[in-house]
Amino acid sequence: MAAEVSGPEVGGEGQEPLLSAGESAAEEEEEEKESRNRDVVETQEHYKSRWRSIWIMYLTMFLSSVGFSIVIMSVWPYLQKIDPTADASFLGWIIASYSIGQMVASPLFGLWSNYRPRREPLVISTAISVAANCLYAYVHVPHSHNKYYMLTARALVGFGAGNVAVVRSYIAGATSLTERTSAMANTSACQAVGFILGPVFQTCFTLIGEEGITWKLIRLQLNMYTAPVLFGALLGVINIILIFAILREHRVDDLGRQCKSINFEGEESGVLDQDAEGNVDHIAVVAINFLFFVILFVFAVFETIATPLTMDMYSWTRKEAVFYNGIILSVVGIESVIVFMVVKTLSKKTGERAILHGGLLIVLVGFFILLPWGKKLPNIQWQEIKNNSIPRTTSIEMLMPFWSLQAMQLPSNHTVEPVGCPVTQSWCLNTPMIYLAQYITSDILIGLGYPVCNVMSYTLYSKILGPKPQGVYMGWLTASGSGARILGPVFVSQIYTHLGPRWAFSLICGVVVVSLLLLEIVYKRLIAFSVRYGRMQEESC
Repeated sequence: MAAEVSGPEVGGEGQEPLLSAGESAAEEEEEEKESRNRDVVETQEHYKSRWRSIWIMYLTMFLSSVGFSIVIMSVWPYLQKIDPTADASFLGWIIASYSIGQMVASPLFGLWSNYRPRREPLVISTAISVAANCLYAYVHVPHSHNKYYMLTARALVGFGAGNVAVVRSYIAGATSLTERTSAMANTSACQAVGFILGPVFQTCFTLIGEEGITWKLIRLQLNMYTAPVLFGALLGVINIILIFAILREHRVDDLGRQCKSINFEGEESGVLDQDAEGNVDHIAVVAINFLFFVILFVFAVFETIATPLTMDMYSWTRKEAVFYNGIILSVVGIESVIVFMVVKTLSKKTGERAILHGGLLIVLVGFFILLPWGKKLPNIQWQEIKNNSIPRTTSIEMLMPFWSLQAMQLPSNHTVEPVGCPVTQSWCLNTPMIYLAQYITSDILIGLGYPVCNVMSYTLYSKILGPKPQGVYMGWLTASGSGARILGPVFVSQIYTHLGPRWAFSLICGVVVVSLLLLEIVYKRLIAFSVRYGRMQEESC
């Protein structure tokens, strides 16, 4: 009888309410389970795996920097050796090709990392760099157009270095807000150490000599020019192995709780964190991109101007300018690494925005100090350019960082190198000299302000983006930095040569002032995504 009563309900309209109630209960249970899981602190094993993966990102950033700087001192003599038709203007293009390749690749790899496991773009980009380094080692083989093969090789190395965007986006997604500043500082420190150690590795390989060893079977010449890039290729292969062996996809929210990500493979693919709901503040994003461009632009100007400025102001020879500036900028590099470490602690007390503001002020003071004061004029180079003297630094040569001039050889028929400020630069006749104390003080201040601004820009940027996929955004930030490294030397080569240091540094000061005004306007918008949507309280953002 009970069966007869219940029969119509099983097969009739009464079935749907019962199933709906069951589904509702299941959904509530699933939500409670998910809520409990989100509130649970990550396990020790997950924590170790996450930080092992982050350390692989540090290594990748280090190797990317080494790939740029390890051959920069030997590019010019090697280019002259393999292709006598190459001149200083073509060298400028070879130096710039790295940044151009990185600028193009960064948004592409960033977009890729938004939808696929980050291991894929990291491995492919590193493999491109390895192949490009091998190509560089064989640019001597073709019978003609060798300089174009070198140009292609350096552009591809830069293209592979576009994985910087993937590295930054991974670290941003795998760290909580409290860990973010420290992780970004460590990343920038690894990048700086790579730039410093690259020329050191190159110097060690000079012991091999120009001739070196030749393997005729594979047509490989192992010498002071090719050994650094082959060493870089070996490091790239090791990096790929470590990426496969150690790197795992990790993502945590701003509180450090483990989240699911579109970058995971398998069942978890496509499952997003609910905290990602909300729109990114694109005004803040554009502002940080502009500030980052300015920061790298002024540093590229500072780096490029070192050799010609000191040759003009202090009557240094090319060799003296490269040697002394090498020492000064090496010290500045060490100073930057120390600043990267200190800023991690300082940001917890004052907040990233205040430190960024302070860093820009320091950079402004550094360039303001470089403005010519007083009445003493620099020594004038009255000698005419004759067959027995070397040509002065051209605007194209000024596109090269100072260390790329180190190996440029003097013409074999020269006797005495003319020194001083050339009369062909009309401003030399009426512009006061910049004292050495001014120059060194400026170096110290810019070396202090630049790393502060660099780290804070990346940190604020990643916090503004929050749990959103950051690959493309980081790609654009990296591309803006690459563009700044291209345009900075072009700017200073034109303004400094034709108008002098007073105009060049005044314009730089103006650009920094505009950046400070922009920072004041958007100051309140530069807050973490979670703080903006009320999911966290602002402490020191």
